[in-house]
This record gives sequence, C-alpha cells and structure tokens, in this order.
Amino acid sequence: MKKTAPVKERERTPIASHSSIIIIGGGASGLLAAVSARRAAEDAGIGTEACTITLLERNPRTGTKLRLSGGGKCNVTHEGSPQELLEKGFIRRNEQRFLRHALYSFTSSDLLQLLLARGVTTGVRADGKVFPDSGEASSVAIAFEELQRISSVVVRTSCRVKSVEQRDGLFQVRSTGTLFTSDALILATGGVSYSGTGTTGDGLSIAKTFGHTVMAPSAALTPVYTIKPPPASLAGVALRSAGLVASGGGRSVERRGDLLFTHRGFSGPAALSLSRDIAELMRESGSCQLFADLFPDHTTAEVEQFLLRQTKKNGAQMVRKFLQICPIAPPEGAFGTAPHGTIPTALVPSIMRHAAIESEVTWSILPKEKRLALLAVLKRFPLGSVRETVLDQGEVSAGGVSLAEVNPKSMESRIVPKLLLCGELLDYAGEIGGYNLQAAFSTGWMAGRNAVKSLKF
Repeated sequence: MKKTAPVKERERTPIASHSSIIIIGGGASGLLAAVSARRAAEDAGIGTEACTITLLERNPRTGTKLRLSGGGKCNVTHEGSPQELLEKGFIRRNEQRFLRHALYSFTSSDLLQLLLARGVTTGVRADGKVFPDSGEASSVAIAFEELQRISSVVVRTSCRVKSVEQRDGLFQVRSTGTLFTSDALILATGGVSYSGTGTTGDGLSIAKTFGHTVMAPSAALTPVYTIKPPPASLAGVALRSAGLVASGGGRSVERRGDLLFTHRGFSGPAALSLSRDIAELMRESGSCQLFADLFPDHTTAEVEQFLLRQTKKNGAQMVRKFLQICPIAPPEGAFGTAPHGTIPTALVPSIMRHAAIESEVTWSILPKEKRLALLAVLKRFPLGSVRETVLDQGEVSAGGVSLAEVNPKSMESRIVPKLLLCGELLDYAGEIGGYNLQAAFSTGWMAGRNAVKSLKF
C-alpha cells in the first residue's frame, strides 16, 4: 500500500516546506480545490498562517489544458440546473449518483459568478454551451491564476511529483531534489488524454500506491478512425442531427448529433460522444461496425411509407434528384420540413452505390427490392469498421480511480483519511458541451473545502 523511497534518498532530500494542504495538479479541479480550501478556512476563522496551501504543477504554468479547451475558447460549463446537467451530461447512472452532491454544492451559476468577480463575462450559445465573451480560454486561466494569488496559495510550477507516501501521519511528496510534506493531500492530476499537457497518468499511479483500484483508462470524446477511411470526396462533409450506431459482439449503442467525415474516420459531436462506448465495444469484442441513421426520428416502416408516397406522386423524378433535396433527420411526423438541411449532395453517390441503384433510375421504374435496399441504406448507412479510438486525442479520458472508493459527499478517499481525489482522475466521463469541466470544477471545490474540514486547527 505504501511506496517508500530508499533510506539514503530520504535522508538527503531537503524539505522545502510543510503545508496544511498540498494539491497535486494545477488544472481545473486543482485550481478550484485551492480556492475553495482557502475560502473554507476563512469561513472557519482560520488565517493564512495557520492554514497553508501549496499547489504543485508539473508545467511551467497552471491551466495548460484549460487554455486548449474548446478549441482555445474554453467551453467552461453548460447552462442549466444541476439536475439538467446530470441528466444531459452524464448518461451512466452510477456517474450521476456520484456527481450529484458535487454539482449541487458548486453549480454552474456559482462558477460563472466566481469568474465574473474576476472580470470574466460569459455568454450562452444556442446549444447551451457557455464560453467567455472574450473568446479566449486564456482569460479563464488568468482569472484562476489571480484567484490563487489573492487566496495566498503557494504555487510551485515546473514541479513534477516523483512519489508520494504517508509517514508518521504526514503526506510526503517528492519532486526532483525536493521534499514537501502536508497534513492533507488532494490529487487533481487529471486523466491520460492530451499527454502533451502533462496528463500522463501520474495521479493514477499515486492512487494505486495508496491501495486504490484504478479502472483502465480508455478514450472518450475522441475522433473515431476506421480501417478503410471514408472517400476523400466526403472529407469535411457533415450529417446534421443524424443517428450514429455502433455495433459489435451482439451489442449496439447509439447517439444523436452532428457527424463529420474526416480523412481518417469520423468526428463531430455524435462521434465524440459515442467514442467511449465504441472503445468499450472494441475492447469486449475486438471489432465494431459504424452506421448512420439519416431518419433517426422515424421508424423503418414510416420511412418506407415516405418512399412509397414519392413513387406514387413523382414517378418521373430520378431517385438521385430526390435524394439531393431530401431533408436529413426530419422531425417526427414532418418529412417535408428540413430544420437540419438536406442530405449532403456529396453523400448521394455513396447512397446510390450501397443501394445498387443506377444514377438515372426514376421512381416509376425502381423495383421493389431496390426501394427496400434504399430504405435499408437510409436507416443504416454503412460507415465502416472501426480501427481505433485515439486515447491521446480525446478531450477527456474514461477510466480512473474507482468511484466506489471515494466518498461522493466529500471527495475523500474511503481508504486513506485526509487523501482527497477530484476531477478527471476519477472514473467518470461526461458528454461534450462543458459538462466535464463543470464536474472538474465542482469536485475540486468539494475536495478543497473538505480537506480543510478533515484537519484540526
């Protein structure tokens, strides 16, 4: 359970300082943990000299991944009540149950008020995503840097932690040539996506040394690559509000959203959202097939009737011409409306080819078997076999410290007292749209407050 350094190394490693609380990781959860710890101490009447807080960050500055989030624009959260965020952002029930207390304790409104107090105004897009009005993720990161300063948090950058142990009731944290000690320790090191930002799984290794179970990390919110890439003519083509279905090992999973063809596979909200499930299917069965449903709000029988009506009303029309003006993902009961546009013209030749229909065929001479083939393709357009979901390109990673081993009401370890864990280090992964950042902020906030409560002053 305890990883100890050789005696000689311990003897020659100088102690830099002792802190009441050490936070390892200066990302979203770690930064909020530091701020909330200070505020909890102030609320309890504990001064900065009595409650000292040190944050250790391996990069030259804090908030490295934060500065890259949302394509550099930082989708800080999602609009809505805590319950709405739980239902929309976290599909798995165990994750909803675990995060409930955190999201209610520190809401999206609390986050936006915290940023506003530092001069960062935000706006809500039509899809509910919240971004800083500046359009710059750096404005959010700078605000949190300032919050560390006014909260009297000692920030040590370019400080990579090599090992952690607990001896004589204290946590001993070693970086290169330096030993830090503390009464309480918060792990906020993130997952394993975007390893270039420093998220290389260090915190998972530390958690293991303390006896925690770590679920194998896997890709989430990441592009999906296929064995045979889509035709070059489709690269950049988007299917608006389509259904994306992944099948493997006798099991199918699906999502609804925009799907983007790329040179190597698929991206866009539908693919990113489903990538975690796709990775699991690949791990379970070794293979996974992808399909697109161009009429996700309608049953196969309803689409068949729609095609029959076209045959009777527009017999002289070429099937190809119909597909070029056909609405994609029309609403239930409204085949004639096109809120999401029409089927992309570039996709029509592929639809015709998969249905084995000649280019100049009209409805009047289309055989029944070809009409049924077209129906099958429209409801289950084949996208190919998955080659991989790229872990390091994911916005977040799934897997991490088992949620069963962390108290959801405090973020304190159920195994090691005064050890708290928060953020992407934990085994949850939300949907695209700011949900994961909000969860990181909320769990970090809880960890900081409860770290103070765990100590005696």
